[in-house]
Amino acid sequence: MEALRPVPRTLLRDRAYAAIRDAIVAGEIEPGAVVRDADLAERLGLSRAPVREAFSRLVDEGLLESKPQSYTRVTPVVAAEVRDAAAVVGAMHELVTRVAVPRLRAADLDAMRAANGRFALAVAGGDVDAALRADDELHDVLVRVSGNRAAAATVARYTPLIRRLERRRFGEGGSCRSAGLHERLIEACADGDTDGAVRVTANIWHTLADLADAG
Repeated sequence: MEALRPVPRTLLRDRAYAAIRDAIVAGEIEPGAVVRDADLAERLGLSRAPVREAFSRLVDEGLLESKPQSYTRVTPVVAAEVRDAAAVVGAMHELVTRVAVPRLRAADLDAMRAANGRFALAVAGGDVDAALRADDELHDVLVRVSGNRAAAATVARYTPLIRRLERRRFGEGGSCRSAGLHERLIEACADGDTDGAVRVTANIWHTLADLADAG
């Protein structure tokens, strides 16, 4: 399990959280699997305390469910919950896009174009991990430029729920979001067309809601 490897002993709680979250999203820890703090602490090279704290956060975010004195396990992928998460995350992306477009610089647009290039190559090569990573990098430019920390936190919290379904669809032979939508978004951003960029952003996230409905 690549995500579950020993981590540096700094910011242990956050690192434990990120490692376990990524393993769940990647399907390395499957839906319904029971997780034990002692087992994961050993795999990560940590004490049990930061792993327990990570469990608590993941329960709060919907990736784990816990019954006191009984079990902690990975939640199933529920289409309705993914659809709700996509609606929230989409609204946050529309918000940050509206704020960010007038603030974008040439370097920001270059970063978005480079990320979309990586996205297109990854999709063509069937590399789901690289595609989702590049997708995040592209949209994160707008999140960062907007400076809206509340929106950034909301996106970070709910995106993993969406990614689990996206990965499963790819594994079932589904198609990835088109790089063409990203190209339209970047073009609108480069033109300073805020309303157009928001419309494309809404289209992107409505596509994700449709993905959930297809389940």
